[in-house]
Amino acid sequence: MPFGLTIRQQRRFKLWFFEGLRDAVGPFAGPRHQSEWWQVMCLTGVDYFSTLGYQPGIAFLAAGFLSPIATFVLVLLTLFGALPTYSRVAEASPHGQGSISMLEELLPRWKGKAFVLCLLGFAATDFVITITLSAADASAHIIGNPFVPSSFDHPILLTLVLLAGLAAVFLKGFKEAIGVAVGIVGVYLSLNVFVIGWGIVHILEHPQLLPSWWGALWAQQGSPLMMLAMALLLFPKLALGLSGFETGVAVMPLIKGDPGDDPAHPKGRIRNAKKLLHTAAFIMSVLLMGSAFTTTLLVPPAAFKEGGEASGRALAYLAHQHFGEVFGTIYDLSTIAILWFAGASAMAGLLNLVPRYLPRYGMAPEWTKATRPLVLLFGAITVLITVLFRANVDAQGGAYATGVLVLMTSAALAVTLHARDRRTERLAFGAITVVFVYTTVLNIFERPEGIKIASWFILTIIGTSLVSRVLRSTELRVQGVVPDETALRFIREAAGASVRIIANRPDTGQPDEYATKLREAREAHHLPEDEPVLFVEVRPGDVSDFRGTLSITGADVSGYRVLRSVSPAIPNAIAALLLYIRDQTGKIPHAYFGWTEGNPLAYLLKFLAFGEGDTAPVTREVLRQSEPNPLRRPRIHVG
Repeated sequence: MPFGLTIRQQRRFKLWFFEGLRDAVGPFAGPRHQSEWWQVMCLTGVDYFSTLGYQPGIAFLAAGFLSPIATFVLVLLTLFGALPTYSRVAEASPHGQGSISMLEELLPRWKGKAFVLCLLGFAATDFVITITLSAADASAHIIGNPFVPSSFDHPILLTLVLLAGLAAVFLKGFKEAIGVAVGIVGVYLSLNVFVIGWGIVHILEHPQLLPSWWGALWAQQGSPLMMLAMALLLFPKLALGLSGFETGVAVMPLIKGDPGDDPAHPKGRIRNAKKLLHTAAFIMSVLLMGSAFTTTLLVPPAAFKEGGEASGRALAYLAHQHFGEVFGTIYDLSTIAILWFAGASAMAGLLNLVPRYLPRYGMAPEWTKATRPLVLLFGAITVLITVLFRANVDAQGGAYATGVLVLMTSAALAVTLHARDRRTERLAFGAITVVFVYTTVLNIFERPEGIKIASWFILTIIGTSLVSRVLRSTELRVQGVVPDETALRFIREAAGASVRIIANRPDTGQPDEYATKLREAREAHHLPEDEPVLFVEVRPGDVSDFRGTLSITGADVSGYRVLRSVSPAIPNAIAALLLYIRDQTGKIPHAYFGWTEGNPLAYLLKFLAFGEGDTAPVTREVLRQSEPNPLRRPRIHVG
């Protein structure tokens, strides 16, 4: 809390800082601000389009004079692999859940949750490294500009300043982030169209350049068949040019749909999201091909090498060489701006993904549903990554590519599995999945540091998630109690002098079971013979779930009135039901439990793993945390 503020100012600061904490993060929840699809495309495009800053150099270093052909293979995979895959993902997850949600549906219980946590680890790798790598590359462009004094040659400090600026934009809000992105992308694309367009015209005006390039390519590869084979082998090294599709889907809640959209399946938003994906893919495909072609033919090969004038900035080299230092500096400023803000789309993706999964699993604190605390958390992580890798772009490239490719592979797999009833589509998407698997495996084999970094993210997410789940195990965890008519009648008719509840472990469901339980309760707790009682039975459900609505059904078993439900955590469900009965009847209910025989530690572990155990003390603790006033707290009796 900021010092020196009045109580009113502190309250206003908390409301601002935790804005969105009380908003729903359900399946149809979304941000308050939404924009046109082309504006949101600019937000995702700062990541996708910014790869033009370094992609031509990476392509030439990987493929040499084969760079345009290898880039063409990448473009084919973009248009006929990634684009149709993510179009289907957009249809299936219009609220930004992405392919992660599609795969979660196919794997039940803890298997699905564990798989999601691993994919979130790769998503965190992709998005966080996008932020740090892009900011580090922007710093490299600043230092490399001839007008920048040598006193600025401090890449770590420069990168940290850029990261702080990015976090400041998101602390302000999504609307401001989108506005900044539109301006940056508009200028950057215009400059690149100008430079690449000039390069193509220059090549056409100097026809000797084409035979010279073809001769060098023929000498390098020997035959067209070998060229094609090498292009297929080398294009995975160009995979950074595929970044942006996952964030394009993750930020779908920001896209404005039609006024009459169905919240469950907003067709207008889905249609506009597809416009975003198709437009971005088409623009990038044209610019990738144009940049690979012009830089390969017009930039001297020696300039691409590490330390060369075109190293990591091939198009900037053309801008400086052919249009002068002033225009080149303008181009540099535009490149620096888009590289700096490339982390914006990644940050937007993180701010959408984390609140949708981890709090729902009980694997993150409630404050992670608010945007601004998350911005500070991710900002701190990016600072740590930048310092650890010393703002080195190459050192982070493997992790970046690994995160991108694993998410694309999971998306292709999800779409393939969801097309189980459409054989032709399943075969087509299955083939795309195989291509992405090949690309991912080859990238991991050649750059193993990527999977190592991703593994640290995965282990950190799983570790902190499990700790959070344990710490939050005694929360109420029930969002609402919904009784049927019989159950509601039982509750209202039981509101005499006291409402007495007997907790019963479900067994045969026969009358003698309840008769025995009632006799034991009267003997242990000295219950009055003339007061009615209700039996409560909670069966364990999917223990991997954390929150949900508690449905109560009433049953009359030979005069014994029973309230039955299913819940992932039995003590939490009983506590929620007791509070509901209190609010419905205006009476403080009394719940009666029997002693549990056995090791208390074993029962605690059983509760954490299976949602049941020593029910009475855990129910008491849940009530204590949810109702601060002891006089209004339901009573727990054990005997």
